[in-house]
Amino acid sequence: MPRDIPPLAEVRRITEKKRDAWWTVMLVDPVATPLVRWIAKYTRATPNQLTWGAFLVGLGSAACFAQGDWRWLLLGAVLYHVSFIFDCMDGKLARLTGTGSVFGAWLDFVFDRIRVLVCSVALMGGQYARTDDDLYLWLALAVASLDALRYIDSLEIFKIRHGMRKQIKARMRAARKAENQAELAFMEDLLRENPEADLETDRDTVAPLEPVAPREPVAALEATAALEATAALDATSGPVSAPVSVPVPAPRRPAVVDLHQEFRRRFPWWVRCRNFLQRHRIRAHLISGIEFQMGVFIIGPAVDAVVATTVVSGVLLLVFELAIIYKLLLSTRDFTRTINSFETAEERVPATTSVNS
Repeated sequence: MPRDIPPLAEVRRITEKKRDAWWTVMLVDPVATPLVRWIAKYTRATPNQLTWGAFLVGLGSAACFAQGDWRWLLLGAVLYHVSFIFDCMDGKLARLTGTGSVFGAWLDFVFDRIRVLVCSVALMGGQYARTDDDLYLWLALAVASLDALRYIDSLEIFKIRHGMRKQIKARMRAARKAENQAELAFMEDLLRENPEADLETDRDTVAPLEPVAPREPVAALEATAALEATAALDATSGPVSAPVSVPVPAPRRPAVVDLHQEFRRRFPWWVRCRNFLQRHRIRAHLISGIEFQMGVFIIGPAVDAVVATTVVSGVLLLVFELAIIYKLLLSTRDFTRTINSFETAEERVPATTSVNS
């Protein structure tokens, strides 16, 4: 019996990421999302089963690559794309049906790495057997190394960014204990949640970071005293003719920390490019591991130009990874300035307290 699954438009909203690789957005999602809806509606397939299917189809792609002949390369390229579609479908099915698991995420990651390693050895090994050119052996090593390097670099950058955000949140919580103090938000989170936003025109809609000490409690104490006096009057003499008006401070907007401020200042044109890409659900990191794999295992075999596409894909991947590292460097400078601003505000606390007392 078919399960009750939402319409396709709702399935797209649930399963498709707000930002994704351009290859996924343009060549995978249009096929994967309707298939996921059909599978969820008419079958009992699980995300882990799709992960296994992607892995097995990937091994079939490697077997084709090992043959070396162009017709086999073309078939291997098609199978690799099918494998990648299945690889995207497991996550979509998990989000749609709520059947994801921690083990499933681990399995997906491990199978992806094995698939890349096996396919790179098979592809370059098949070409080496056909041409006896040692260059293909070096290319196999390069492909496997670049894939591993990208994941290691991505993991370390994530850890560093997470650590910076954690430190800033801790300092902000310590500085904003008073009533009616603004919460903390990060610019990158606001932009991720609202990819339609134009940073150039919407930058004035959020408050800048103000890591100041808690405001003096005098007004809050006066308001509390007034409320207590009103309650006492009501208890002794009955209801009053007119309520006592107690001024309530207006709520403050969230303070926003922008850890990419220096990068945007140095490359203002990139903000416009990023806004354009995100309006189409495409992430700004145009050449990542996905595009690298597609260049090596789909475009290269399909056009019988393995060496050229592998070299070009590898160079582009390195360029974008270096850009990410440079962006991280600038972000650490923004982080240092933010932490220093907290320390400056803390130094002003004693002077402010003595004046109020």
